[in-house]
Amino acid sequence: MDAGSFFPRCSVTGRRSQRRSTSVSNRSKTTARIGTGSRVYPGDTVFEGRARRGENVNRSLTACAVVALFSAIARAADAPDGVPELARALYAAHGDPGAGFFTPWSQDPRSVWSLLRWQLFSRNEYDKSAAPAIPIVANDGRGLATPEHSASFTWVGHATFAIHDGADVILTDPHFGERALLPKRLVPPGVPLTAVPPDAFAVISHAHYDHLDAYTVDALPASVQWFVPLGLGDWFRERGRPNVVELDWWQSAERGRWKITCLPSQHWSRRLGIGTNRSLWCAWLLDSGVRRYFFAGDTGYFAGFAEYGRRFGPIDVAMLPIGAYAPRWFMRWQHMDPAEAVQAWRDLRAVTMLAMHWGTFDLTDEPADLPPRQLAKLVAEDHLDPERVRALAIGEVWHQPEER
Repeated sequence: MDAGSFFPRCSVTGRRSQRRSTSVSNRSKTTARIGTGSRVYPGDTVFEGRARRGENVNRSLTACAVVALFSAIARAADAPDGVPELARALYAAHGDPGAGFFTPWSQDPRSVWSLLRWQLFSRNEYDKSAAPAIPIVANDGRGLATPEHSASFTWVGHATFAIHDGADVILTDPHFGERALLPKRLVPPGVPLTAVPPDAFAVISHAHYDHLDAYTVDALPASVQWFVPLGLGDWFRERGRPNVVELDWWQSAERGRWKITCLPSQHWSRRLGIGTNRSLWCAWLLDSGVRRYFFAGDTGYFAGFAEYGRRFGPIDVAMLPIGAYAPRWFMRWQHMDPAEAVQAWRDLRAVTMLAMHWGTFDLTDEPADLPPRQLAKLVAEDHLDPERVRALAIGEVWHQPEER
């Protein structure tokens, strides 16, 4: 159970046939337009701009597109040739918003009694009497307004990065609010929310309050486009944010030069007003055609990392969680520790790992500043290049080397 949860244009594409067994554009020439400039392809669906209850659906929506919109919900994906046996469950059916979602390769072993055992009867093995030392770099965010020659990553805090690639700004799980429902922010965001340009777009991994922040969604410009997993589109539209694209695992959408792919993760979801596991959880692959970035969201360690490395590697930058992992008996299934994150980086065949999910909210037993110290120890013990496995300071900007 997640401690924080408790208390321009977009089209589906199959641009790179080697990453899918069949390109979407070859499956069917029938398309329908929904919302502004969005294309829906039968057989490989992107959910965008679905009308609220009581509103009329765009009359140009064809019958075949209607079938595609609703028949593809959480469907089993076509596994490409050569998928290892251990990874086949990643392509299996995994529920729907009505009945709920699940992870077909591993059942969450925890129960409400596990939560009570942790909260009421377990002794915290860590001393948290001292205030955590969270490194902060002053950053007014003005650099986000100027195109990058290459690419840079600014750590805003927790799971929020501002990726600045050329003229594009991409936010991951943007959270600029003071609280994650109950837990209060330990340090201010690394850049001010007002520094986010109006043409930015964002990816959301799941509905937990430390990853999906209502204040941030309301405060960012309405022009920001959101890419979300199944079951979250209505939440955005009901907040007056219709520029939202819902995707299932293994589905892709395009925005400009970016191919944005929703991938399985090992987690779960809960949010007041939505329910438990009524919205999907995911990781994201962001592919510009020149560089590939992987954002893990919230996840335990699982076979997906090796499969993504096999299908999509090499990956230029992997943003991986290293915190909120203690106690391990309770958190292991849903949250990685630093050692597992390093293994995931290896599995992904990623050039650089940027650590996240630490130092912003006090969610679990370990001190908020412990994960990066453990990561640094692992880097030294395993003789890894510290430039390739990094934990940034809040507000720090890391520049992507031009050579791959």
